[in-house]
Amino acid sequence: MTSLQDVFGLSGRVALVTGSSRGIGAAIALGLAGAGATVIVHGQSEASTAETLALIERDGGQALALSGDLGERGAGRRLVEAAEELAGHLDILVVNASAQVNADLAHLTEEDLDLQLSVNLRSTVEMLQACLPRMAARGWGRVVNIGSINQLRPKAVVTAYAATKAAQHNIVQSQARDYARHGVLLNTLAPGLVDTDRNAGRKQADPDGWEAYVRELNWMGRAGNPSEMVGAAIFLASGACSFMTGETVVLSGGY
Repeated sequence: MTSLQDVFGLSGRVALVTGSSRGIGAAIALGLAGAGATVIVHGQSEASTAETLALIERDGGQALALSGDLGERGAGRRLVEAAEELAGHLDILVVNASAQVNADLAHLTEEDLDLQLSVNLRSTVEMLQACLPRMAARGWGRVVNIGSINQLRPKAVVTAYAATKAAQHNIVQSQARDYARHGVLLNTLAPGLVDTDRNAGRKQADPDGWEAYVRELNWMGRAGNPSEMVGAAIFLASGACSFMTGETVVLSGGY
């Protein structure tokens, strides 16, 4: 009889979760550690990873930490190489770190465009270039790309961000085809509006407007919580996902 641990368990696996110092990334890091993985927590600075590390260790999980700015050229490749050296191998890559600048096309600056292209696209390409051949050589791997509902239903206020998220999934699909026969599976988890510190400014500036907005946003009438992304992330990172690749799982409350 197959147990849940056999299907969803991650004991012996090593996972790198980019941007896991806070928000959705931190919640996923905690979830993967709870499922048995050794998790490499990543943030822009060493200090930024401390809280997530402490929470994982408090709950009896195994965690390591790496830092680096994924907006820098070559940072994605260096991060994967450092993870391999630190842990000995890398089985799961969760591409979570992203840059989002709210600006419609008319007001999008070159600097804002460059930032989102660098963090959301170039670093993704660099990380996949570094990790996919290694995973294929070992015959097992999972890439969980954290996309966005905006890749499917873009809003003008996030023109560049939405475009980069759509392109990110396009990259995932192209590599899913090439690596499927090697046991390396790539999928995207696309959240809708989630109540994280990314939205804190808007929420604090206009609490009543925020509540009215989220009530009308989706069928559930609320924003999601970071913890609600964890189950799908574990599924996509585990053996449960053994016959699925190149797909998108949407968690949007019925947006």
